Amino acid sequence: MFREIIAEEVAKAMQDFRTTQLPPMLTKKQLMELFNIKDTKASQLLNREDFPVFREAGLLIPTHLLFKWIENNTRWINENTDYFKKGVTA
Repeated sequence: MFREIIAEEVAKAMQDFRTTQLPPMLTKKQLMELFNIKDTKASQLLNREDFPVFREAGLLIPTHLLFKWIENNTRWINENTDYFKKGVTA
């Protein structure tokens, strides 16, 4: 369920991203706005071992690594679930 929520929010964020320029490093607040998530879910993401966080200068998320992380996790969903196949007719 968590991965489905993230996939939906990423899709929404990608629509907004096309019209918005993002900074090279995101704050937690910017991440929350981008993914349209609350503090608890953002904290869960930031505490994952595989989530890209730069802690040496505070708590920052490198934007380019965030999008690589999204691609890697979306690829996992594609290969291991039928989430993106729902609603597709052949």
